[in-house]
Amino acid sequence: MNWNTEWKKLAWIAGLFLLFFYLPVGWERFDNAVLEALHLSKWYAREHVLLCLIPAFFIAGAIAVFVSQASVMKYLGAGANPLLAYGVASVSGTILAVCSCTVLPLFAGIYRMGAGLGPAAAFLYSGPAINVLSIVLTARVLGLELGIGRAVGAIVFSVVIGLLMAFIFRKEEAAKAAARMALPDEEVSRPLWQNALYFASMVGILVFANWGRPEESTGIWAAIYSVKWLVTSCCAAGLGIMLVLWFKLAWWKVAVSALPVIALAVLFPEQPLLAFTAGSIGLSVITSTDKGETGDWFASSWDFAKQILPLLLFGVLIAGLLLGRVGQEGLIPSAWIAGAVGGNSLGANFFASFAGAFMYFATLTEVPILQGLLGSGMGKGPALALLLAGPALSLPNMLVIRTVLGTKKTVVFVSLVIIMATVSGVIFGALFG
Repeated sequence: MNWNTEWKKLAWIAGLFLLFFYLPVGWERFDNAVLEALHLSKWYAREHVLLCLIPAFFIAGAIAVFVSQASVMKYLGAGANPLLAYGVASVSGTILAVCSCTVLPLFAGIYRMGAGLGPAAAFLYSGPAINVLSIVLTARVLGLELGIGRAVGAIVFSVVIGLLMAFIFRKEEAAKAAARMALPDEEVSRPLWQNALYFASMVGILVFANWGRPEESTGIWAAIYSVKWLVTSCCAAGLGIMLVLWFKLAWWKVAVSALPVIALAVLFPEQPLLAFTAGSIGLSVITSTDKGETGDWFASSWDFAKQILPLLLFGVLIAGLLLGRVGQEGLIPSAWIAGAVGGNSLGANFFASFAGAFMYFATLTEVPILQGLLGSGMGKGPALALLLAGPALSLPNMLVIRTVLGTKKTVVFVSLVIIMATVSGVIFGALFG
């Protein structure tokens, strides 16, 4: 027997044996943490995979197939006008009322198509933090100061983080840009306005399918919520028409895939997720079996799903085990976190940034979490620090970002987010604490 190679297998077996031998089953906190991990994973699968991630994967796949590298390089590439590139990247998240996990496929898509590291990092950071709903809810529930501070901080620090990432890895980015400049120009198969409407229909599905119920029953947000599924249906119908007219998909395939969607929408109007699921399956079937460019679209979307979804689900499971859900306990007692972020000291701001970077925040859930922490004595500075670090990062996100950027760039990006959030918290606490 060759122990030079076999010792590794023995070490794994022994490690697993000791893990199960000393597993603290029966300890109340451990048992509850396991249940919280499963509850959070179940909730995530129900609320985010179908409505958020599936549309995002299709959008990311479309970016990879239908958006030319020349276009991405022109507006977001390393050689693009910095004012335009960072301006677009830092504010484009305002229309995406989605959480950070949904931004990941979009970030991966534009980065792999030639976007510069700086603009891509700016989009990744600011996208989940500055959507209109989050800013409005933050201002109304937590106060106008925190609402404005979150909006301004997310935009400004996204640009700063992007510029620093581009500067730190300038040699690698220059080599990548030079290699892509040597690529031949790609042929444009359809005019820009057609591609724009095609992407707008998918973004419309993503945004309105995830439109959350507002606290008040009147007003513009409530009005939009009341017609969210009608608008989503119109966007989906428009997408189907475009696939037939501009992408040469057989009309009868689109019609057949639409029949179950219509039937489920009519029979079960109170469960729109059934019709949405049927539509997602139908679109997957008709595109995956097509031999043309829509087949390439599905293949690209599937590549993103295979790479990102398992890591996200595993990360959510671990996050639930360690931190639990809102109002529930994981292995780490919430009192430890609440006690560490009191006041406006440098340590409190750093801890809020660090903890926020590893916690998972679904869209808008950071607001009630912070409302409870502020009521428990959390300072305004740490509150802003958590707002600027939490939605942009999480343990699941880090696992995915590493596969796109690599370990070194991911560590630098996470460090910059924590540092910038801490600095913003210290400044905000000194001014308004």
